[in-house]
Amino acid sequence: MTGKVQCIVLDCHYPAALARFYAALLGGEVDRPDPRWSLDEDWSTVHAGGGLVLGFQRVPDFHPPQWPDPAHPQQVHLDIEVEDLAAAEREVLAHGAALLRVEDGWRVYADPAGHPFCLLAAVVRTA
Repeated sequence: MTGKVQCIVLDCHYPAALARFYAALLGGEVDRPDPRWSLDEDWSTVHAGGGLVLGFQRVPDFHPPQWPDPAHPQQVHLDIEVEDLAAAEREVLAHGAALLRVEDGWRVYADPAGHPFCLLAAVVRTA
């Protein structure tokens, strides 16, 4: 059997707000009609480039991860490559992310719902 990822789903309190955050970060269309699911106050999506779809699901008793606390693990996170790390950092902070850690060539943030994600400086590839 070979499966295909339909979408990556993140639990949260406010699906539409988190979808707008990731659309600002990745580009894409928020809540594009799609026959695979219905859109409502409990479910929102972002159709980003390359066929990536992120889903955001309301969980009334959502408890965000507390990175790097193993008692409240992140469970999953996104690594997002950007051309200009400093410019991307300014943008994600302006959209409500919180900086968690600074490393050489990458940064760890929490999205507005508390999910950790990383911005990584693009690597120059040579042929």
